[in-house]
Amino acid sequence: MTAESVKLPKAVEPTVDVLDQRVGLAAGIRGLARKVFPDHWSFLLGEIALYSFIVLLLSGVFLTMFFIPSMGDTVYPTDALPVQLQGMEMSEAMKSTTYMSFHVRGGLLMRQVHHWAALLFMLSIVVHMLRVFFTGAFRKPRELNYVIGFSMLVLGMLAGLTGYSLPDDVLSGNGLRILEGVVRSIPVIGSYLSYMVFGGEFPGTDVIPRMFTMHILVIPGLILALVTVHLLLVFWNKHTQYPGPGRTNKNVVGYPLFPVYTAKAGGFFFVVTGVLVLMGAFLSINNVWAYGPYDPGLVSAGAQPDWYMLFLEGTLRLMPGQTEYVIGGYTLSLNILIPGAVIPGLLITFFGAYPFIERYVTKATVEHHVLDRPRNVPTRTALGVSVLVAFFVTLGAGANDLLATHFKLNLNGITLVFRVLFFVAPILAFIITKRVCLALQRKDRELVLYGHETGYIRRTPQGAYYEVHEPLDEYERWQLVSYEANRPLEIEPEFDDNGVERPGYKRDRRRQRLSRFFFEDRIEPVTPAELEAAQQQIESDVAELEGQALEEISN
Repeated sequence: MTAESVKLPKAVEPTVDVLDQRVGLAAGIRGLARKVFPDHWSFLLGEIALYSFIVLLLSGVFLTMFFIPSMGDTVYPTDALPVQLQGMEMSEAMKSTTYMSFHVRGGLLMRQVHHWAALLFMLSIVVHMLRVFFTGAFRKPRELNYVIGFSMLVLGMLAGLTGYSLPDDVLSGNGLRILEGVVRSIPVIGSYLSYMVFGGEFPGTDVIPRMFTMHILVIPGLILALVTVHLLLVFWNKHTQYPGPGRTNKNVVGYPLFPVYTAKAGGFFFVVTGVLVLMGAFLSINNVWAYGPYDPGLVSAGAQPDWYMLFLEGTLRLMPGQTEYVIGGYTLSLNILIPGAVIPGLLITFFGAYPFIERYVTKATVEHHVLDRPRNVPTRTALGVSVLVAFFVTLGAGANDLLATHFKLNLNGITLVFRVLFFVAPILAFIITKRVCLALQRKDRELVLYGHETGYIRRTPQGAYYEVHEPLDEYERWQLVSYEANRPLEIEPEFDDNGVERPGYKRDRRRQRLSRFFFEDRIEPVTPAELEAAQQQIESDVAELEGQALEEISN
């Protein structure tokens, strides 16, 4: 269904008429109603992130009414639950969090719904960004929207960090201590940044009020603004779609916003909300009273942050502790700086910068609205998988203590294995993924030329055997051949006809080398001429076999 074939639903027309008579919105609303969205399950990932964010805002408003963002000392009431905290000294933040969980109606449910929604928000936005990365949805004209989505990912991590630190329990306090160490490891400005964040020596008395302001005001406001711009750009640029018959860079095949997509989206919002409420009701998470109030002298066993920050914990655990040097009276803590800032920065920056790297390599200037199949861009897919493997290795390293205790393994041995895997596994993943993508392309090429193997074997009277192949239908054939294989760049010679060196040759040469890395190993799609020649060859071979059989019978 295309945009031109969609009419405004009758149920919406009265509302449109009322608005048109007062503010003249008929044209805009009619155009919005005719907006077509393709139908594919992977497009729901962005919706899950949006709906999780809405649940975060709603539950966060409730929690703000009862939370006290203060590090002032107080004593937990002796007549309040839980019993183990009665009469214990703690901060106002810890007291209000615990009291809210046990004595405010729905308080614990809202806390847990809020936490699960944060985890689901980060999971859905990460998977959504990976879908965009592997299918090439970041290409022109969507580079800006990709940067916006990437910025929301980073802001989501900051929102999780600031919210995770607010209860001021042992677990969140240890996380803040790690943050303070990473900030201090930055050369020259580290100590100044630490004083700015914590308002003095750690832990100070200002960090929780400051993080509370960032968590409920600054970061959500930025995310909300970016979500608005992101959705506006989705409407403006058209939605991407997967390859298939009738789908081109000049149209969108799918369903209109009203009433089909609106009904689906509305129902899906309640599904996501219902699942989060059920998780908050039955799956316990972040029980701060089990850890107790923060004490700099206590470190809880099996302490891991939320999954989207666990890779930072993993890199810190992998780094050897001997890489600390004193230069000119100043300490350079590479054992914290490299795993805490450099490596996470490189892993995150790769996904943020990749669209511009690929555009630099391909010199692409045309718009792309049809998505790539990951197998058809083997180098991009292999790079993405290798970075993901490095990320998962750091996740495993962040849980090395749990692996050791649960599986009765040696902690130092596990750490050594993960150190080796961090360097070896991404390289192997790149090689294997690229080979698999190329093999899948060869398989697709074989399918297009010869069709599916049916398993039927025919025998001619003279004893020759041949297999019967079933040709592909037009829909399946279109999916396998409707892509463009990028080729390495061709550049002008270094010297012109007069023997003068061409300006910019070295820059072009670097770009050419990079393009060869990306596109030298490739499988060209089947052309119509190749398909016709293959069909004629098959028919000729079958006719020759059958002709030989008839000749032998007549003799």
